[in-house]
Amino acid sequence: MTRIVLVVSDVDGTMVTKTKVLTEAAKAAVQKLHDAGIGFTITSSRPPVGMQFLIEPLGITLPIGPFNGSSMVDGQLQAIEQHLIPEAAATRSIEVLDEYSVDIWLFTNDEWLIKRNDGKYVPHEQNTIQHDPVIVDDFTPYLAKACKIVGASADFPLLERCEKAMQEALGDTAVAVRSQHYYLDITPPGQNKGTFVAAIAKRLGISLGAIATIGDMQNDLPMFKVSGMSVAMGNATDDVKALATDVTTSNEEDGFAGAVEMILRRNAGG
Repeated sequence: MTRIVLVVSDVDGTMVTKTKVLTEAAKAAVQKLHDAGIGFTITSSRPPVGMQFLIEPLGITLPIGPFNGSSMVDGQLQAIEQHLIPEAAATRSIEVLDEYSVDIWLFTNDEWLIKRNDGKYVPHEQNTIQHDPVIVDDFTPYLAKACKIVGASADFPLLERCEKAMQEALGDTAVAVRSQHYYLDITPPGQNKGTFVAAIAKRLGISLGAIATIGDMQNDLPMFKVSGMSVAMGNATDDVKALATDVTTSNEEDGFAGAVEMILRRNAGG
């Protein structure tokens, strides 16, 4: 069995609690990885600024993967690799989200743009990424710089239907997948958390089999598919759990720390 030398983790629903708290147990777990000589980094649907609060407390020195892994940035949030949604796909995404009457957000590398600030999840996102949105009248001037477009809705079944319609509308011109039950993310084509893991592996000169990944949602499945070990959170849906090699407890029960213990036991041959 290949020894794990790198762990790549999702953030929301995985490393942090429902209230977006990074627990002491999670910090201690990452320190155990460092002590064992195992590398650690994160990938998330969040924009770069929304991941910054984790870099110092977790001692992350490797590149991180915002926007569902479609970008790679350093510790100062400077782009190492960046992919954008093709403008035609961005335009079509806005049209489909409008058809389903969900709140629409557009993210560039350093800005979060919205048309209205009374959307249900705007305060939630502000708290999550610790960054304020910019209100605009029209997304058109920003479509050529779109790293991610989000449809937000408290109507989960509606958003699930929107996800399927979006995938049909976009085909292979962009990736459309929910990162939370209430967020539908549209990101650049051919890029996902799996391609980020592969890029990190190439950068470090290690095999994909020597990487463990931890996550909880459908957008984590591409990295589960390419890594040698994958751990689904206890709060993940059954279909996500079924595609992981291991399952830990929920993010409210320090399941991330439990996943790290599984990885360490594997390396110890236990």
